[in-house]
Amino acid sequence: MAAGNRERMDLINAALLAGVALYALAIGMNAPAMAQDTGTRLDSLQPNIPADAKMLLTANELVYNRDAETVTVRGNVQIEYGGYKMVARQVEYDQRSGRIVATGDIQLIEPDGNIVYAERMDVTDDFANGIVEALRIETTDLTRLAAETGERRSGDQFILNKAVYTACTPCATKPEHRSLWHIKAERVIQNGRTHTIRLENAYFELFGKPIAYIPVMEIPDHTVKRKSGFLFPHFSYTQKLGAGVSVPYYWAISPYMDATVTATGLTRQGFLLEGEFRQQFHNGLHTLNVAGISQMNRDRFTPGTVDALETNRAMVASRGRFEVNPRWTFGWDVLVQTDNNFAKTYDLSTFDGTTYINQAYLTGLGRRNYFDLRAFYFDIQDADPDSLAENQQPVAQVLDYSYTAPEPVLGGELNADVNLTNVRRNRLDVDTAGFGVLRFPGLEGTSHRLTAEVEWKRTFIAPGGLVLTPLLAARGDAIGVNMDDPAGYTGEFTNSDALTRRMLTAGLEARYPMLFAGESSSHILEPIGQIYVRPDEQYAGGLPNEDAQSFVFDATNLFERDKYSGYDRIEGGTRANIGLRYTGTFDSGYGLRASAGQSFHLAGLNSFATDDLVKAGSDSGLETDRSDYVAMLGVDAPSGLMASLSGRLDEESFNLRRADATVGYLGLTWQAALTYTRIEAQPLYGSSSDQDEVQTAAAYRFHDYWSVFGAVTYDINQGVISRNGFGITYDDQDTLFSIVYRQERDTDNSLANDWSIGARISFRTLGDINVGDTTVDELDYF
Repeated sequence: MAAGNRERMDLINAALLAGVALYALAIGMNAPAMAQDTGTRLDSLQPNIPADAKMLLTANELVYNRDAETVTVRGNVQIEYGGYKMVARQVEYDQRSGRIVATGDIQLIEPDGNIVYAERMDVTDDFANGIVEALRIETTDLTRLAAETGERRSGDQFILNKAVYTACTPCATKPEHRSLWHIKAERVIQNGRTHTIRLENAYFELFGKPIAYIPVMEIPDHTVKRKSGFLFPHFSYTQKLGAGVSVPYYWAISPYMDATVTATGLTRQGFLLEGEFRQQFHNGLHTLNVAGISQMNRDRFTPGTVDALETNRAMVASRGRFEVNPRWTFGWDVLVQTDNNFAKTYDLSTFDGTTYINQAYLTGLGRRNYFDLRAFYFDIQDADPDSLAENQQPVAQVLDYSYTAPEPVLGGELNADVNLTNVRRNRLDVDTAGFGVLRFPGLEGTSHRLTAEVEWKRTFIAPGGLVLTPLLAARGDAIGVNMDDPAGYTGEFTNSDALTRRMLTAGLEARYPMLFAGESSSHILEPIGQIYVRPDEQYAGGLPNEDAQSFVFDATNLFERDKYSGYDRIEGGTRANIGLRYTGTFDSGYGLRASAGQSFHLAGLNSFATDDLVKAGSDSGLETDRSDYVAMLGVDAPSGLMASLSGRLDEESFNLRRADATVGYLGLTWQAALTYTRIEAQPLYGSSSDQDEVQTAAAYRFHDYWSVFGAVTYDINQGVISRNGFGITYDDQDTLFSIVYRQERDTDNSLANDWSIGARISFRTLGDINVGDTTVDELDYF
């Protein structure tokens, strides 16, 4: 071989050896040993490098000393090979000693984005032994590791001396930022054979001060995705349970199965044992949870409640979600427990208010259709086991299907909806509203209903800009009711195994949008008129009402064809809706929006004036032939300021019957909102007195990552602060520290009813410590 070719080959080998050696030292990867013969295949050194990879080497100067058998490249050395990029000031390869020395601002960029920095590297060419000085590693998940020296021994151990580890997300944009916490260790040993990292004589430091000493700790290295072992402990404190320490153990059973067993010691209630088993399938995931405790201090709970009555408590929960194909999904979420409050008391599952929803479902979603089939079982929490009124256990099956024709039908849009609902209750659900009026949210027994509805509408634009939209709709119901008659109900209740109900609607909507454009603004004013001609609602108020119990008449549903929220009630009779809509935009960035109107019952039976098991429609503003006035106004400013006002005024006296007013500001450092809510007494609907309430919330961000926040709710009628709270938070995405204080008062007097303090500190990549309740509820206003 010519001397020039030999020099180039030796130089290539030296450069490549240096790059791979630096990677092996910094990350601890086990590169196979290389023979002294420089003709050995280069791609055998690094399994992650493709066999056909090409290497690019550039440098300012190349020196080959044949007598000393050294190859040296100097000045802006750059090596690219197999996705790895390395730069250094100088790389020297000594063929006699078999050592590679790289010096000066060494930087290695891996294919996955990790960056390794070093000042000097000295390693044998078989990568079995070597030293790296001033080592620093930055990973793609924004964690950092630094050490004074790094040493490789026996080819499978990598030792870092005086190492520091931290997570630093802000450093990506603010290199001068310093994380609040670090882990400093005398030695960090990465074992390439066992794939573990061992920390010796380590300290956890917060705000630059050591707060915890860790004599020895061994964890999996970055190559291990799942490894059995103890996880970071959790801390908690609640008034009824006491202080708690949870120690979880993770068991990696197989690549597709794992389990976590958590033992929790509670100072006031004893020993809680939890288990979670997860299994991954090719199309979904199944999770099984179990838990149990033998309570040792039931007196801490409110006397008479289920928490105070039970000693041995346990639960089993199963959750699954599977994809049949990209459009179809089925799953379930089921909880079985010894009593109906165990999981909530010990924070073992997620609840919506005071009800846990057990369900199984099948869902399909197409481009223009939707299918959803669900079976429900509702678990009422905080219920007195001896109270019939508090132990309703409703079971429901619901099918929803919606279809929109892909092509116009007679020039218009055709929609079809199908709903099947079956409900069974084992107890009567009854409550007394104002002035002794009875409401029946649920009856004991079984009811089922099959509903099918078709709607067609088409839009025409007449000369001059008038927009006309005729509408035709047809609906049919097949209903079966086998329930106990509600004793004391003033309406006419229908109890039959075979009922049919129908509704035909012919409607017309007319809109006349008018555009007014100025030099710096544009305005659209749109008068709207609607008329719907329908027969009377059959069995009005005489059938169970399960899904149309919530009803509020305001500007948002003024122009709805059927203003009820569900299928159990149907709006019947001939009705006209008249109103105005306005939208204004300004070049300065301001925006205005408003709507107002009124609804008129013209003929037939007014569904909102009929009796109902839950009094839906009573005192709603629609029970008279001429409805209350409803209006809404909103303002948006480019500065972040916004305001909205909505209300309902009596059709005769113009008295304010309902109002919601909000003023808010959303800025980079300030966030604030003030809301006033007024609801006039609705005795027939369950509220015997006026409700006037003011809610305020504000948050202020200062000093980069610090913020304070607070909220107050004031009951005007009672003259007391019903809820208030405040807190302070530090969050730099790596460290989260929060303290929250909250207080709730009994509205019947000014004495405090309940208060709590919660604290949380979280370290990214390490874990969380929680004491008390740190959820912000009303404080999380924004």
